[in-house]
Order: sequence, then C-alpha cells, then structure tokens
Amino acid sequence: MSQKLTVLLVEDEPADAHLVRLAFEEGHVLADLHHVLDGVEAFAFLRREGDYAHAPTPELILLDLNMPRMDGRQFLRKIKDDPTLHTLPVVVLTTSDAERDMLDSYDHFAAGYIVKPVDVDDFIKVVRGIGDYWINLVRLPGRS
Repeated sequence: MSQKLTVLLVEDEPADAHLVRLAFEEGHVLADLHHVLDGVEAFAFLRREGDYAHAPTPELILLDLNMPRMDGRQFLRKIKDDPTLHTLPVVVLTTSDAERDMLDSYDHFAAGYIVKPVDVDDFIKVVRGIGDYWINLVRLPGRS
C-alpha cells in the first residue's frame, strides 16, 4: 500500500506551482505538497524557522533553478554542504534544458533533472512519473 510522500516544492512562479499541484491531483499522486518561493524560504522550512516551526521534513524536494534571492543552483550547493540536510533527495524541475545547468545540478548531487514539459497533459504525465518513482519504487529512510 502506498504512503503519502512529503514533498517540498521550491518554485517562484505561481502558475508553475499551480501546475505541479494540479499534476499531483490529476495524476492521483499521494503527496503532501508544501510550496515555498525560493531557496531562502526553503531553508527556513527545512530548519523549521519562523512560520515553519512545525514544518514536516520532506522526503523529496522539487527545485526550480531560476528564482530570486537564492536560486536553485545556490540552494543545491548549500543543501548538499549541510550535514543535517545533505541526504534529502532533490530533483530539479525546471524550464532550462541547458546542458550546463544539467551538468552543474548533477555535479552538486541532484537526484534527477527534469525539464518541465510545455503541454499540460505531458506535464501531468511527468509529475505522475515522479510520484510513482518516489512513492512506489525508491526506498526512502523511515518507509517500509
């Protein structure tokens, strides 16, 4: 039996965040989805600071690359240098199909790199695949 996957979405674009939420719903992905706007807010969430004092620890982070304040590239470097957070899987979900961005993400231990499809139906299929992979196939700590 599948359990809900706790997911932190780090995405500054409201329309893209809405599409991810819609894709989880339409794809019937069992996920407890939390959304923050940038890397600074993501670290507050992960460290349970301020408004996020009772935030759950995500089992998966979906990360956009292009954001204000702390972008996805900076976030990925910083989380992987943090001894308490470095094991959290981070999947880059971005519009960038630049080879340099992909290589840089993997160099900084991204668990995956996915280019956001433009078509809504394709986007839903991709997010459903992410959910299926991380809920039903991958073994995560604390899950049986």
